[in-house]
Amino acid sequence: MDIDLVITWVDMDDPKWKESFAKHSGVINNMKNEVSEARFRDHGLLKYWFRGVEKFAPWVRNIHFVTSGQKPEWLNTDHPKLKLVNHEDFIPGEFLPVFNSNLIEIYMHRIPNLTEHFVYFNDDFFITNHLPVERFFKNGLPQDIATFRINFGFSPWSKSLKNNIRIINRRFDKKEIMKRDHEKWYNSTYGNKARLNYLLSWYNKFVTLRTPHNAQPFLKKTFEEVWEYAGEELRAMSTHRFRSSEDYTPELFKTWQICQSNFEPYNTYRDTKMFPLLIRAKKSMTAIRQQSYKLICINDNEHMRNYNQTMQEIEDAFQSIMPEKSQFEL
Repeated sequence: MDIDLVITWVDMDDPKWKESFAKHSGVINNMKNEVSEARFRDHGLLKYWFRGVEKFAPWVRNIHFVTSGQKPEWLNTDHPKLKLVNHEDFIPGEFLPVFNSNLIEIYMHRIPNLTEHFVYFNDDFFITNHLPVERFFKNGLPQDIATFRINFGFSPWSKSLKNNIRIINRRFDKKEIMKRDHEKWYNSTYGNKARLNYLLSWYNKFVTLRTPHNAQPFLKKTFEEVWEYAGEELRAMSTHRFRSSEDYTPELFKTWQICQSNFEPYNTYRDTKMFPLLIRAKKSMTAIRQQSYKLICINDNEHMRNYNQTMQEIEDAFQSIMPEKSQFEL
């Protein structure tokens, strides 16, 4: 099957972006995560994302590089697999410009010439070891983990996850779904990640599902189904130029996909790891050098100390496993 990758990227140092951000009352505020510096700054590591794709996932058909019209100077835009996508190419004009990644993500299915099977990456998700097609899709379906997590709903993002679940519970009957797909929800590979599935078996409603913070496989038809069912809510959210606790997120589409039985059970935690740099920077460097995982997330934080030094050390780690330029670089 043909599989595309979608990656979103922003460079907050770009003068045009800064002008637009300020014009629409955007002010960098490190006390508010949705408009913090970590939300928009470029780590300078993007070339290693492309090197990882070329070295470890050569089966990719196309890469849809989604920005507000930006591109790094070193990017080879003539590469046959690279498709530059501007927000205006797939997001309705009345909602632009946008500085809300959630809003960008709910429209991904409208990207021109996107395949039915695609994998979504943030620009801090990296491929660091050989990655077969079957890591993302098996029998034509996304590989995913159907397990619950605790969500207290304190942060704006956590509240958005609860917004997702309200739509899911309106559309799907939990007990019916889990009975139908018993082997998928109680799959032995999940291990202790599935403990809430057992503990909450008596409860009639879905709660937030686990979502490893990393690359996510999707079927395009999932987005079309969700939009057909909940288009009114998604269009209302589209007015949120900046992140809001009233948003919906890509986890809505992931959960819908699982409830439709459009997935194969896979414990994604076995080869996926997120490293919050505020507390695990050194461990992330070791994981990169040792290629301990197939996919890792280098999760930035606005309160990091020694940011430049840390990023240089992480770049050195990436350089140690991917020293050669990719054909995506000039």
